[in-house]
Amino acid sequence: MALVWNLVITFVILVLQQQSWVLVTFASSIVHIVYMGDNRIKQSEQHLVEDSHLDMLSSILGSKDAARKSILYSYSHGFSGFAAVLSQPQARLIADFPGVVRVIPNKILSLHTTRSWDFLNVKQEIITGALSRGQSGRGTIIGIMDTGIWPESESFRDEHMDNPPLHWRGICQGGENFDHSTCNRKIIGARWYIKGYEAEIGKLNTSDGVEYLSPRDASGHGTHTSSTAAGVAVENASFMGLAKGLARGGAPSAWLAVYKICWSTGGCSSADILAAFDDAIFDGVDILSASLGSDPPLPTYVEDALAIGSFHAVAKGISVVCSGGNSGPYSQTVINTAPWIITVAASTIDREFPSRIILGNNQTVQGQSLYTGKDLSKFYPIVLGEDIAASDADEESARGCNSGSLNATLAKGKAILCFQSRSQRSATVAIRTVTEAGGSGLIFAQFPTKDVDTSWSKPCVQVDFITGTTILSYIEATRNPVVKFGKTKTVVGQQISPEVAFFSSRGPSSLSPSVLKPDIAAPGVDILAAWSPASSAGRLLSDAKSKKLQPLTFNLESGTSMACPHISGIVALIKTVHPTWSPAAIKSALVTTASLKNEYDQYIWAEGAPHKQADPFDYGGGHVDPNKVTDPGLDFLPNAINHTNIS
Repeated sequence: MALVWNLVITFVILVLQQQSWVLVTFASSIVHIVYMGDNRIKQSEQHLVEDSHLDMLSSILGSKDAARKSILYSYSHGFSGFAAVLSQPQARLIADFPGVVRVIPNKILSLHTTRSWDFLNVKQEIITGALSRGQSGRGTIIGIMDTGIWPESESFRDEHMDNPPLHWRGICQGGENFDHSTCNRKIIGARWYIKGYEAEIGKLNTSDGVEYLSPRDASGHGTHTSSTAAGVAVENASFMGLAKGLARGGAPSAWLAVYKICWSTGGCSSADILAAFDDAIFDGVDILSASLGSDPPLPTYVEDALAIGSFHAVAKGISVVCSGGNSGPYSQTVINTAPWIITVAASTIDREFPSRIILGNNQTVQGQSLYTGKDLSKFYPIVLGEDIAASDADEESARGCNSGSLNATLAKGKAILCFQSRSQRSATVAIRTVTEAGGSGLIFAQFPTKDVDTSWSKPCVQVDFITGTTILSYIEATRNPVVKFGKTKTVVGQQISPEVAFFSSRGPSSLSPSVLKPDIAAPGVDILAAWSPASSAGRLLSDAKSKKLQPLTFNLESGTSMACPHISGIVALIKTVHPTWSPAAIKSALVTTASLKNEYDQYIWAEGAPHKQADPFDYGGGHVDPNKVTDPGLDFLPNAINHTNIS
């Protein structure tokens, strides 16, 4: 594996050193990234790099004034380059300039824990465990590249935190509802980036309260990943009463540096991503965690902002951890496949949320649900989705409860049974369809999976196809079939785990099949962590008992986005124990100590069709074992990236 790594990295370096290709840009792209490789100028002379960027632009655009209006970012800390608004002919001209490695069109990328850390046996009370040996991540700085942070969350209290280290050069950048004093000894830095996004999408309107022009998180995603990686302990945390317990991050004593590059209105600009990498390298982070990426087809390493930024970060000794994507269980769907990135797959934990379904014949079946509202005490008529198809919808569309596929008159007041189809795999889409049609609840039959979708307004129970067929048989054999939904419970320790999640993207890499991806698996299914009450899912929710409106401050989320910060937190523990270890040594330790078996000494399986024993294309080296990573015994170290510039 080390030999393959070295060959791939050497190939990329040779391409970047010797070639200055002209990239044909998309007609709709107006923002281009001019990438110029490694920056060899001293930190005290960074202004010279920025001046050279303006001079280059001026020669194309005719004046320095025009260049200043065109340029969005000048990258001068971790690497050299700039992002600017250019026409295609201008981009082609600048691609031929000496020192220009590549001209890349801007791209919009997308975003892809009470129990999870206990499940990993990362426990404070175990003296010899990873959390104790790693001093809870004390002395490390985790940079989170995401949607920002909700700093008032209890997960980011700072009363037991040390002051920032002397080498820290980051800032607390103000903005809407976030001033320079909002940071604390836990959140020691916060920046936000929108120039590339607005140049591509247009000016962002924040008057409706769905976003903030600041590091403040309006989505919830960034708050969730930040608290999973490094949140301090919060007692009695829960999702509306479910999954109740002590919520904490993997490295609760680590500092957090927030880089808001993604927006709740959708997407993350590659120009902004590179600006965040450039600043993070300058600021002095130890780890960068990025739960985002773009779906296949994958861009080459010299066209991918995450690959470029992470290359320079890793060369400076910063470990970069990325999510592997949510396009499973299909092969060749894994993303963020650059060899120097730690690419993370998602796995399940041993917590489930069983919910009973009582049929009118007193037969009881069971599924899983996250619904905690009312309307659980009475029977509802139940119908099959395809039997009440809208006039303009076909039966297959209604069978899966595709958007707009149900007849509202026939659906009103009824529970709807829907079956996952080729065109509609999501219970979230189905419950939205049922709600819009006036239905009273949903039973969604699907491939067996432990991932449970959230339903706010109506009961939604997910069942496997066997249970769905049992309910269908009851409907067809009964004149007036009815159904009642039971209360959802939280059950721990009975569900065999870990398994690779159904949605987790699988290898091999479609870009470089000879490099094994993903690298490692970590918990990413129904993870409880802090949330932004400003998000659409976090705004005031009705409390059935008190009749008051309560903000949602913790949420259950699934995805490789949730698995990624688990590894980032573990990397912080490793860095505390072994501060001189390189990113390559840390990655090697993670992969070589990973487990291939569960606690019952059975081989780990992967959800999918079919359900099968997991292999390296599902989970890389295996499922992470935090209590072994600090003493791997043997390291496989690709050394090319540690001493070679890429310009």
